[in-house]
Amino acid sequence: MDPVTIGYLGIAALVLLVILGVPVAFASAFVGIIGISYIRNPSVGEGLAGMIPFANSASYSLSVLPLFVAIGFLAMHAGITTSAYDAARKWVGRAPGGLATATIFASAGFAAVSGASTASTAVFTRLALPEMEKRGYDRAFAAGVVAVGGTLAALIPPSALLVIYGIIVETSVAQLLLAGFLPGILSVVVYLIVITVVVKLRPGLAPIEPAVPMIEKIRALPQVAGVFSVVGVILVGIYMGWMTPTESAGVATAIILLMAMRKRMKLKEFGHGLLDTVQTTAMIFMVIWGVMVFVRFLAFTGLPASVADSVTHLDVPRWVILAAIIVMYLLLGMILDGLGMMLLTLPVVFPSIVALGYDPVWFGILLVKLIEVGVVTPPVGLNCYVVNGIRPDIPLESVFKGVAPFLLGEIVIIGVIVAFPDLILLLPNLMN
Repeated sequence: MDPVTIGYLGIAALVLLVILGVPVAFASAFVGIIGISYIRNPSVGEGLAGMIPFANSASYSLSVLPLFVAIGFLAMHAGITTSAYDAARKWVGRAPGGLATATIFASAGFAAVSGASTASTAVFTRLALPEMEKRGYDRAFAAGVVAVGGTLAALIPPSALLVIYGIIVETSVAQLLLAGFLPGILSVVVYLIVITVVVKLRPGLAPIEPAVPMIEKIRALPQVAGVFSVVGVILVGIYMGWMTPTESAGVATAIILLMAMRKRMKLKEFGHGLLDTVQTTAMIFMVIWGVMVFVRFLAFTGLPASVADSVTHLDVPRWVILAAIIVMYLLLGMILDGLGMMLLTLPVVFPSIVALGYDPVWFGILLVKLIEVGVVTPPVGLNCYVVNGIRPDIPLESVFKGVAPFLLGEIVIIGVIVAFPDLILLLPNLMN
């Protein structure tokens, strides 16, 4: 059988296993090992199955992931997130949809010390949603704000998805993290505009908050000092060339630990933070190992090169192909989680993107933004399921209803990313 045909059959088998509920890590590893064994011989498949996990775990670039994960969980268990939300509430509570606005700002702050979308959503479902309900906010609107706010963790550094993307396609992780900052800020601005417009059109969704004295606002500023410190260390350290992403993550983790000590974090909470870090890191590494085995199988078949060659010889403008890829990811986001979608498609899609002349760093930002849209759209909408899982009294349909106005904002953001690639690449280009 032709190797390229075997590659297509392998992709079909993998998609079928994922649809049947087999975890991506096991499904991709299984198909990859069977495929390599068939193309070469069983001894090669067995050897690569043992070699690839070790080779990828020993990668210096990959060492940044556990540190980024630790920053988020330690900040959450130390109560740093609660302090950031309280400060945001005091400063912007009087704005239209004040608590919703504060939730977006606090979500952006948590994104700067987390990098995990679902973790951010879970934190603010417990923290911000009850506060908004207590003050008379519409439940669907409040739930939608929390779900959308969680997506910021996918772009604003440190972002685990950007790190994984950089490792898979062998692109600079430092440039990806810098490139994610401006689109992350753009997303915050667009979300705030959506909140303002929605509340102006339907004032009953969000009552006006009482004024907070300026002295209380000033006293709240030290509560967000740690968040700004982490952002500064990561962005400035990488931009100035003083630190690698792993080194900046190490310093940022130390800052969070010092803040946790100042807040007298209990040993039990510290243990929970470490346990969550280990569990999440193990899950991410297992997915990477399985998918890298599958990627090696596709390389043996020659399928990625064949697809790239076919795409570049299509008699259509390259923007048409890009538009088709964007639509494909938006549709996949409705049935697959973000990490699985990225790992399953990049081995085939990325060579075509490079062959068409698109910048790998720019495409990484676009891809992560498309994944963000996927985690808040039905039927999968992982962030919406997180909200519903923690608060089963809020129907899933209500969460999706609350998210709906923000999807128009997401279209605007995607349009800006596509239309102005130089803006997305501004910080990486300045670093160079």
